[in-house]
Amino acid sequence: MTPEITVLDRLLEVSELFQKDMAHAFDGTPLTPSRVRVLWELAATGPSTQHALATRLEVSPRNITGLVDALEAGGYVTRSPHPSDRRAIIVSLAASAEDFMRDMQRDHAELSTELLGAVEPADREALLRGVEAIAGRLRELIAADEQRRAAGDAQAVGE
Repeated sequence: MTPEITVLDRLLEVSELFQKDMAHAFDGTPLTPSRVRVLWELAATGPSTQHALATRLEVSPRNITGLVDALEAGGYVTRSPHPSDRRAIIVSLAASAEDFMRDMQRDHAELSTELLGAVEPADREALLRGVEAIAGRLRELIAADEQRRAAGDAQAVGE
């Protein structure tokens, strides 16, 4: 007996399809999904310290250093001294990466339009509300799980 396909099954399939699409889009480049997240963040928020990037992307300082090292080696970002904190380094998009990110943002908008075009116009608003509700609930579940884990870790340390 074939199990019923659920909304979660479809969401997981969509996630896998996005990952495949991204892998194809960056095939032959030094870009990985994690490196693209850094570029996307810099394009959205502007130059940033590595510490602030690590915090916003929820990765370790060591991880962000590796990501920025690779992006700098590929010519996607530049590092410069912080104007007032000698210990901090500012990471900025390289000029060529600014053009690259504008193209990526344009492609992103076009794909969004293309995908939404597959949905009947009368159903689009409900789809967007539903997707946002699902994303919001998943964020809540993850936050609650993180709180439970932190409480469990604190209890284990106290034992």
